[in-house]
Amino acid sequence: QAQPVESGGGSVQAGGSLRLSCVASGGTSLSGCMGWFRQGPGEEREGVAAIHTTNGFDFYGDSVRGRFTISRDNAKNTIYLQMNSLKPEDTGMYYCAAGYRGNGVLSGSGYNTWGQGTQVTVSS
Repeated sequence: QAQPVESGGGSVQAGGSLRLSCVASGGTSLSGCMGWFRQGPGEEREGVAAIHTTNGFDFYGDSVRGRFTISRDNAKNTIYLQMNSLKPEDTGMYYCAAGYRGNGVLSGSGYNTWGQGTQVTVSS
């Protein structure tokens, strides 16, 4: 599984929006489940959202459900995370994960390949 590459992070004010992208690098096609995770300063890694790249079934963490939307474009080998109504507590490094191997789609231990991350900062 090639390392995914994230982009789209930045700084926004509370209430704003950002869209993150994750490309499966090296021409690798999307496969299985892929997920977005985040880690704030001094916090544990948290599962944000996941998507099954074949059937589009999506999953969300409680803290983002209704505000974030995960989607995929198989033709572009890319998954997205649309983040709306952002809050300061959404601040953190956001990572894309691939190579799902079980143990829960919102569990970090369920994936074996990670991107380098993209920083999201939300100011109040």
